[in-house]
Amino acid sequence: MEPQHEERPHLPAPTLYPVGFAAGIAVALVGLIVSPKLISPIGGAIAVLFAFLWIRDATTEYRGVPEEVEPERREVRPTETAAARPADEGDAAMAAPEPGERFARSRFLEGATLGLGGVIGGLVSIPALGFAVIPAFTKQGEKEVDLGPLGNFPEGEWKLATFFLDPDAGEVSRRTAYVRNNGVVDGGPNFTLISNRCAHLGCPVQPNGPVFDESKKEIEVRGNQRITLIKMLPAGGFGCPCHGGQYDPQGNRTAGPPVRALDRYEYSIKNGNLYLGRTYSVSHVDLKNPDDPKTALIHKYRLAGPGQHVKGVEGWLYPLQPPH
Repeated sequence: MEPQHEERPHLPAPTLYPVGFAAGIAVALVGLIVSPKLISPIGGAIAVLFAFLWIRDATTEYRGVPEEVEPERREVRPTETAAARPADEGDAAMAAPEPGERFARSRFLEGATLGLGGVIGGLVSIPALGFAVIPAFTKQGEKEVDLGPLGNFPEGEWKLATFFLDPDAGEVSRRTAYVRNNGVVDGGPNFTLISNRCAHLGCPVQPNGPVFDESKKEIEVRGNQRITLIKMLPAGGFGCPCHGGQYDPQGNRTAGPPVRALDRYEYSIKNGNLYLGRTYSVSHVDLKNPDDPKTALIHKYRLAGPGQHVKGVEGWLYPLQPPH
């Protein structure tokens, strides 16, 4: 009769490690949208930690010392015939069996099934996740826009400049910037480059002054880019025709519902041409000399959406923004 052993479960005991692993994956995926540089790595770290603990818990029995099984012992009854020759003696001897069984077949099959399922799941899910996630991190940067030679921007004059943010996309990517050449600062030209996107709900703001359409000038530059320059005089600043937001010539909010100043463009000078760079948000602009735009002190922040505060307690109430 076979020896009876205590009942042992064939499945691992319930554990919360899979729940923690799933939570880490969820945080990592949400972080890819909310904050890839902060939230997503935290979620990945949580997933890796709980995956390690889960694997460690599931393989505890395999890593332990094998249990010794006491062999069955029976009393040998005397017989009149000669005892049978042991199987491990003679020419056709068999190897002596090892005491006990190190791995039960059910355990082996269970581990092999889980391992094979994990490999198949990885082969199926990793490429799909790669195609879904990688495009969000590629080709996301804004291209520089060539506005043409510096001679198109006389010192002290305002220009209304329209351009294509992506010439291949056509009219849907057309943008407007208000450009002023402030003169030379620290040996190089200084420009004011203000976006026409209202800081309230994103409507296009307009100059509160004359726009001289007869001075309209179109410039063809490489890459199917077409630049239009029109002289203007925003003596009263800028205004939003949608909800009455008002801004001074430096883009500071002076009245209406906007929550901050107008956004601005970074710029650079290359080979005598003016290039627009990335857009950034501004809380406000201070002028050391009210009559000299060259003395502007710009309080710069990462680009935020219309209606969003960028500083103070109000700024803390907004969630982290996705990459722009």
